Amino acid sequence: MRSAGLTDSQKADLVQIWTSQSNGIISDSTDGNTKAMPLQDHMIHFTARLTSFFIHILHVLNDSRRCAAIHDRGKHSSLLEAFRPFFPSLGAEIQTEADVDIDIDIEADMMNAINPPPLLPRLAQGRHLVTMDHTQFLSELDEYEGNQYINPATGQTQSFGSFLYHRPNYGFCITNSAIALTLMTMQRRGRQHLNGNSLALSRSNSEANPHFVSPQSIIINVRFLNVYPSIEISDVKTDNAYKLITLRGRIIKVHPKRLRLLQADILCIKCGQQLDHMFLGGRYELPNRCNLINDSGKKCPGQKFELLRRTAKYIDCQMLKLQEEDNVTSAAGRTPRHIELEVTHDLVDVCHAGDCVRVVGVVHAMNSAVKAGRKGKQAIETSTYHLFVKANSILNTTAELHEKKNARGGDGGDGSRGLTFTEEQLDKITKVAHADHMFGPLPVRMAFPFDLLVRSLCPSIIGHDMVKAGILLGLLGGTPPSSSGLEDVRSGISIRSSIHCLIVGDPGMGKSCLLLATTQVAARSVYVGGNTSTTTGLTVSLSKEAGGEVGIEAGALVLADQGVCCIDEFDKMAKSNQDGLLEAMEQQQISIAKAGVVASLPARCCVIAAANPKQGKYNMNKTVAENLNVAPPLLSRFDLVFILRDEVDTDQDKLVSGNIMNIYRQQRTDQMNLTGHNKRQRFSDPTTTDQMAMKKRLAWVAATQKPLPSDLVKDYITYAREFCMPKVTPDAAAVLKDYFMSLRYPSDGGKRNDSVPITTRQLEALIRLAQARAKACLREFVLKEDAEDVVELMRDSVNQVHMDGSGHLDRTRGGVGGKSKRKQKTEFMDSLRRSGQNGFSKEDFYRLSSQLDLPLNDFWGLVEELRYCDQPELRKGQDGMYYLL
Repeated sequence: MRSAGLTDSQKADLVQIWTSQSNGIISDSTDGNTKAMPLQDHMIHFTARLTSFFIHILHVLNDSRRCAAIHDRGKHSSLLEAFRPFFPSLGAEIQTEADVDIDIDIEADMMNAINPPPLLPRLAQGRHLVTMDHTQFLSELDEYEGNQYINPATGQTQSFGSFLYHRPNYGFCITNSAIALTLMTMQRRGRQHLNGNSLALSRSNSEANPHFVSPQSIIINVRFLNVYPSIEISDVKTDNAYKLITLRGRIIKVHPKRLRLLQADILCIKCGQQLDHMFLGGRYELPNRCNLINDSGKKCPGQKFELLRRTAKYIDCQMLKLQEEDNVTSAAGRTPRHIELEVTHDLVDVCHAGDCVRVVGVVHAMNSAVKAGRKGKQAIETSTYHLFVKANSILNTTAELHEKKNARGGDGGDGSRGLTFTEEQLDKITKVAHADHMFGPLPVRMAFPFDLLVRSLCPSIIGHDMVKAGILLGLLGGTPPSSSGLEDVRSGISIRSSIHCLIVGDPGMGKSCLLLATTQVAARSVYVGGNTSTTTGLTVSLSKEAGGEVGIEAGALVLADQGVCCIDEFDKMAKSNQDGLLEAMEQQQISIAKAGVVASLPARCCVIAAANPKQGKYNMNKTVAENLNVAPPLLSRFDLVFILRDEVDTDQDKLVSGNIMNIYRQQRTDQMNLTGHNKRQRFSDPTTTDQMAMKKRLAWVAATQKPLPSDLVKDYITYAREFCMPKVTPDAAAVLKDYFMSLRYPSDGGKRNDSVPITTRQLEALIRLAQARAKACLREFVLKEDAEDVVELMRDSVNQVHMDGSGHLDRTRGGVGGKSKRKQKTEFMDSLRRSGQNGFSKEDFYRLSSQLDLPLNDFWGLVEELRYCDQPELRKGQDGMYYLL
């Protein structure tokens, strides 16, 4: 064995380290070799190179700490974070063993200043996780080595990056061994330094300084991040087999965690001897023969063995299914591709269904027959192989915060990390939150961040500002009960913070474009079509797993947990499938009880649905429930309902047609907008009043301001959802309460039945909308102006729902069970005809109206309309009786 720059002590340590580190590679092999992997010359060569590099970096960091060379530490920031768990003082102004205040002469202090003592690592037996940035690591390694390492056989430079890409399993083992050897070398040097000072050695033992561990007791697991190449799942082919790559996609299925047998002693029944056996590739296969030397000096021919379970070593293992992202499946006729992931150790249970992840791993191939569980000759009867990926690291790029670990492998802890933003992102978010157009009174200027976000939501659609405002508030959501303090006050009662919106309108009004734009600015979103969705596709489904177990596959609502679920063609969804949304939209969970599985899965998502009327065009003489094929209980769960009608408007038609032409000519939409003084004269001057109506304010901002980039809007919404939890102030609560009471009771002191039917569910919706409105400006409290904007938005939605064909508000249409006057007349006349009578008294009318649940306050007005319409259906006789015509 060539030294390759290693000392005798390092070579001895490497032999022990290599044995423990190579067991993982042996367990992954498929060639049937259970012997220890030999430590070949090129592996020693690479290990020595990496060890020299790591020791050099540690010396540089140690020297820069003492010399206050901050720029050197910043240069090696990636490796600094990798070694920090072993050297807590690295890169920080703290004490080491050499810095302990002991009685040493001045000459020794001067020598320490010139030649600082080596760092002493804090080691413990067991597995240690190390996270490295792949790109920075290789860049610093190439800069350190230059061209000094030449392969003597070929005379060419050997690149460890190329070796790691083509032979990743061996590259992982070499990197792990080099890190372990570096730690053992630093430990030996530190120990030699302490042996020269008995007082320092005694103090190191008494002050809980690191213990000296053996090389074989240290197991290093390196996790690489930012690995190139990054390829799509559909591009994974046989050329990528056993290569190190990066994949991006969404987790669509998580299998249960399992224990995998890695190594155990087995007992030969014939000779009674024990032999160490490793189980390869997760398969339980015992050796064919014992072949141990028995008492007679011959090889034992025994073929029966018994597993000694007390000596068994297990690892955690889990299978995931990764599907490619939606934006890469635009090719004609292509369906989303998926691939299976195998995760072990600390990567188990770090992903949930619906998470968007970036996976670094090695592509492996498994025989299809072996994958199906066949053994022996049946396992080699086919030459077809199945590709899957063994993950090395997983970076969670979704907006799931405070519940998931965005990156695993650095600290090995179980605590959440939360989402991090770069300085550039935070600077842009701050500028948007403090944006000011310097025009109008203070309330108008304070609302500019919200108005600008509405302007930036689907800018290709002209108008529909109130609908965009409702969608934006749905993306932001209200304050969760855990943050508002309601969990302790109302324990056991589910209070949702998600806002649901329903958009009903004529064809060609841009409903689908609004939904697609919503998915682009939402950090976590799912887009489905109602005509192609089923109950199991929306909620959860059960699947048969290997071994007879039942697995749960998440549907669209579970995948969109803490995000947004956009449902297009909502009216075409079957009523049996609509029932699956009832629990998810109100209780924010999905319960399942079938096939022996009883569970509840979280579905804390905002539902934004778009629907077309049954007859193609919205009929204002009918209610929303009559225009749609939607069950009333489901319709009542939407906080906001918007109706888009294709009305004739010359100015609006000019804007829309000009915008469409600019899109096809690939010109900017804002070229149509007016400039200079005309921009402000187009709408009423907001300086004339202290509070400008939101509808006019949004239109003014849409005509005078350019939209923000979609990435910035996405970052802003993600930041607001995570870090902004506004509380309702007394002034805002008073505005919301007054509006709620005005809906419950008429302002003119009339009867209760004359008002709009509204319940406390709408009051909670007002509170959620007000909190979302404050989030749009990153405020900690809901101001009066926020409540006034929400009241205006809710009033616009309520008026659209209750307005009849003549433009008047029909209070009898209120609620999801409300009926239009046209339907009331039809039902009333049908009841009269079915009675078989010709004349009716007032008592008969009262009895029929009670049976049909008709409002008594407007009942006689309905009768008069039947008498004096263009085609009268009733007449009143001289005897006071009413007769059919």
